[in-house]
Amino acid sequence: LAKKVIIGAMYGDLFMRVLYRVRPYEKEKGSANRLYQSWVEKCMKNIETGSMKEFKKNVYQIVKDFDELPLLDIKKPRVGLVGEILVKFHPTANNQIVDIIEREGGEAVMPDLIDFFQYCFYSTTFERKHFNATAKAAKLCEFAVKAVDFLRKDMIKALEKSKRFAPPTSIEHLADKAKEVVSIGNQTGEGWFLTGEMIELIESGAPNIVCMQPFGCLPNHVTGKGAIKALRKKYNIVAVDYDPGASEVNQLNRIKLMLSTAFKNLDK
Repeated sequence: LAKKVIIGAMYGDLFMRVLYRVRPYEKEKGSANRLYQSWVEKCMKNIETGSMKEFKKNVYQIVKDFDELPLLDIKKPRVGLVGEILVKFHPTANNQIVDIIEREGGEAVMPDLIDFFQYCFYSTTFERKHFNATAKAAKLCEFAVKAVDFLRKDMIKALEKSKRFAPPTSIEHLADKAKEVVSIGNQTGEGWFLTGEMIELIESGAPNIVCMQPFGCLPNHVTGKGAIKALRKKYNIVAVDYDPGASEVNQLNRIKLMLSTAFKNLDK
């Protein structure tokens, strides 16, 4: 069951990487979504079987198909999306932010879901040294980090060989980036992981960032808004609150203001 869950998460991460990367530039409107839909059923069958051999075959072909999709030769501002785990990934919770970014002329860049699990595993080593995590828990989580890296090695290889796409970085690399701003002991909510994601996005060509959090989520306000103060002086970052009672107009205005700055920076 765990392997099937990981396979499903890896497919989701792969599709976010390839679909969001090409859809804003497609020559034929709707061609990227059609290609995505053509793969969904095959991938769902693979998740049911849990076959890594089939997964390996599929990821190389998926990357190849999206690599060959006809695109326009234009540039758009790349916008990284980070924040509280549910609001970040659930389209209903974030009021379809990917669609908004693309509609307003940008390209959405979504970090991998599976990296959040890696963050949870990786943090246990720090907890063992400084808090009360057991040696057994630390060893188990270290093994889990290596197991996930092993399972997605073919996805990473396929992305590395592509013309258009970039592979995910290791959780150790994200931790090293986060250490420049916060301690690894900062583990409440998305903790240091959120900071590491923002720095990685900036350095990989997405200097415009939307940091999303539920209105009443104090831990994420601290780890999100608190951390961006150190980065906001140099980069185009906006914090957006999401709540059933929050105004969508206010959210949209903040995103548009960020995109306005992004277009100016792109022109420069």
